[in-house]
Amino acid sequence: MSLRFTIQELSEYVEEIFPQIKDDFEILEISEQASRVRLKVNFKHLRPGNTVSGPSIFSLVDCTAYMVILAKLGKEALAVTTNCSIDFMRKPSGETDLIAKCEILKFGKSLVVADAKVYSEGMEKPVARAALTYSIPP
Repeated sequence: MSLRFTIQELSEYVEEIFPQIKDDFEILEISEQASRVRLKVNFKHLRPGNTVSGPSIFSLVDCTAYMVILAKLGKEALAVTTNCSIDFMRKPSGETDLIAKCEILKFGKSLVVADAKVYSEGMEKPVARAALTYSIPP
């Protein structure tokens, strides 16, 4: 299955269907098996201690995996998150953006399984990792 969107087309489509997140994320890379997305960290993403909140990290990994699914399925994609397990491993800095790298482990007819790692920009070690599953309705 080939990609149905370029990064620009996918960005425009996401802005159309999810206008509430248009200023939060930037798609950096997209391929048939992977994606890389930036969370543009600002005040609304922070919790006390100047760290990025867990819900913001969830949004980033969910969005990053969803970009690959949308890019493969096209505009009719109605995939929904059915499971997400996140390990928070290091404190992400509230001073830098977060970058998530997602890899599709299985892209079946009804389920997609993905793995994502989240990095504070400029750091070598991940601040979080997530295992995600999506259901693709018939």
